[in-house]
Amino acid sequence: MTRTYPHATGQRALVILATIGYAPGASAVTAPSVAGIPVEFLLFALTLLGVALLHRDTLKVAVAGLVTITLYKLMFTGYAHGTGIAGLGMHLAHEWVTLANLLGLLLGFALLARHFEESRIPALLPNFLPDDWKGSFVLLAMIFLLSSFLDNIAAAMIGGTISLAVFRGKLHVGYVVAIVAAANAGGAGSVVGDTTTTMMWIAGVHPLEVFEAYIAAGVALVVFGIPAALQQHAWSPMVKDAQPGLRVDWARVAVVALILAAAVLANVIVNTRFAHLSNQFPFIGIAVWIAILAAAPLRKPEWALLPSALKGSMFLISLILCASMMPIESLPAPSWKTALGLGFVSAVFDNIPLTALALKQGGYDWGFLAYAVGFGGSMIWFGSSAGVALASIYPQARSVGLWLRHGWHVAIAYVIGFFVLLLIMGWHPHDKHAPRPAAFGADLAHQTAAAADQGIRGATPLFHQ
Repeated sequence: MTRTYPHATGQRALVILATIGYAPGASAVTAPSVAGIPVEFLLFALTLLGVALLHRDTLKVAVAGLVTITLYKLMFTGYAHGTGIAGLGMHLAHEWVTLANLLGLLLGFALLARHFEESRIPALLPNFLPDDWKGSFVLLAMIFLLSSFLDNIAAAMIGGTISLAVFRGKLHVGYVVAIVAAANAGGAGSVVGDTTTTMMWIAGVHPLEVFEAYIAAGVALVVFGIPAALQQHAWSPMVKDAQPGLRVDWARVAVVALILAAAVLANVIVNTRFAHLSNQFPFIGIAVWIAILAAAPLRKPEWALLPSALKGSMFLISLILCASMMPIESLPAPSWKTALGLGFVSAVFDNIPLTALALKQGGYDWGFLAYAVGFGGSMIWFGSSAGVALASIYPQARSVGLWLRHGWHVAIAYVIGFFVLLLIMGWHPHDKHAPRPAAFGADLAHQTAAAADQGIRGATPLFHQ
């Protein structure tokens, strides 16, 4: 796929969305459709086509798509929770915590990344990295490791900030794609590294069942990391030595540590001790902002970054809201083929509802699912929040054509990693898991199923089985 033929990207998105919506013989809901495809999916496909073609106006396209889909559902189909304005209000009430958390993280981590950059650690890092292309690969491995216990947004933003410093501000698009892929892959095998894996953990999936995803993710890192490192080294080699006289601003390092600690602790505490409240308030996003404001007297954040970060955030939120309005009720029968396909679907569709549906359905090998929905979004820049966040500091990445053309190695890495995991571990599906003991607040298994029911009740199947 090249930038010369951007319409092919839109056609691919249209095919994927048509496949998602196509449900011949489904009789649950009578709604307007074209060739058996619900109109909502066609409107969403057109929105993605607009994003692919008009990458300089992605926010306008996403907002226009959201308004169009919202008006259509108001006038013709209603929402899972009801019809008219009341139905829309209930739908937004169901989604607001997820969106508020995402907004808080995207804006907060934009400020965190600048704090980290001004700490001068990125400028000193070349002293400790290998020379030539191997230094570029080690940096991707560091991002991978960082994402195993941090949010992938933070890992991508920190990785992007370091890269801009050590490569003199000249990043190859293929390396930008690799940064996002490393951040997403690093969280795939950790129950605290990604929202989807945390959902699995709370629903009763044992952490070791998720941990096996690191087999696929590690292989993928090598497959996409080496070509990306070579691309970057040929484009702009890493600075060999830091400028003389540089000193670390330890106060800013402390600010960064405080913000990251707030995010990690809020994530772990809420999801293990107060899971029954996790759907009621954006604890993680608020915790990040409390830390930012508390640290402001020590080092003032660069507030001027917020308008640009807000623009990128609203783009992603618009697409997530569009996706949340799609009439989805079920996934195909669980199999390794289904899991493989969900990775590609995750490139254009929010992976949180997909994970909720899979948990409700049961019968998956959870390591495969974690890898698929966690890493699959790396294949298109708006397929993950890490991609949107990084595109806010590297706008060239917003071209779907450039992303696919120069980041070709990520899709190949996804497939190779998946089949290596299948070859080594085999497909061992598990039934639905019981919730964790109440002492850990893990009755969220029931909540996850209930949320999935609320979000998809009255909708058509995702795939016809």
